Amino acid sequence: MTDDRIPLLIDTDPGVDDALALLMAFHDPRHRLLGLTIAAGNVGLRHTVANALKLCEIAGVDVPVYAGCPVPLVHDAADAAYVHGQDGFGDTGYAPAARQAEAEHAALAILRLSHEHAGRLLLVTLGPLTNLALALRLDPTLPSRVGRLVVMGGAVTGQGNTSIPAEFNIAFDPEAADVVFRGFPSFELADWEAVVRHGFPHRDFEAWLGSGDHRARFYDGISRFTRQWSEGKRGALWHSADALAMAAALHPDGVARAESRYLAVELEGRLSRGATLVDWQQRTGRPANARIVMAYDQARFEALIRAALGA
Repeated sequence: MTDDRIPLLIDTDPGVDDALALLMAFHDPRHRLLGLTIAAGNVGLRHTVANALKLCEIAGVDVPVYAGCPVPLVHDAADAAYVHGQDGFGDTGYAPAARQAEAEHAALAILRLSHEHAGRLLLVTLGPLTNLALALRLDPTLPSRVGRLVVMGGAVTGQGNTSIPAEFNIAFDPEAADVVFRGFPSFELADWEAVVRHGFPHRDFEAWLGSGDHRARFYDGISRFTRQWSEGKRGALWHSADALAMAAALHPDGVARAESRYLAVELEGRLSRGATLVDWQQRTGRPANARIVMAYDQARFEALIRAALGA
């Protein structure tokens, strides 16, 4: 019997917002989740791998988890434990998952699965691009086998969330982002600025958590620390960066507006390292490599989140 579902591979650094995006992917019947490749980012690799395994267990999803790079390609970087908790899941002290990660390295898993699903693979990255950059260095032909690459990252007009112009995923490993954005002739981008435009009230989100199932109860616990931090720092709206990227990946027809432009990463600026520079005026003459999500159907976005929480 032929499986017509779209093969999906997610590279991620769970992370509270990663967890919500993963619940959305777990809930989508039109995609066949092949596995999770895990990077360091929001917190260290030991925790991001453990969090991925635990979320799969909570959701009843049996997919392989592949541990990847524990550090950025070149320079050390600070994590985001101050947002996500020291363990990345709100320091709730959850019991570890019974299952272990696979022995295969994440970069090698990306390459193998790209061959097994050549031309159809939907690859979604929710964290720093270290694993994907390493896979590209091992095999530069990788982009020819990826049907779609959807990236959560960047701040396309320099309104970052890590430094003045830079977004966390890109700033954590700018060299990796540079390798990926130069290696892939085309990719789709959900950046931080789009995320800010697609917030929803904390009180609404709390209501969804209260009306959801066991997934919502688990997510309520692991996200409480981050939601309290966010409400204090960003006000009445809750933002889930990875959830927006996942919505655009799984339901691209919900994208209401997108712009295609050439995009590059700044590696050397004293104040702008990790910034994503977009040729909005098309001055370079270089072909567009990024399809940048500018607007997504808000009602549909929120409906996808509610469904993933069983609300």
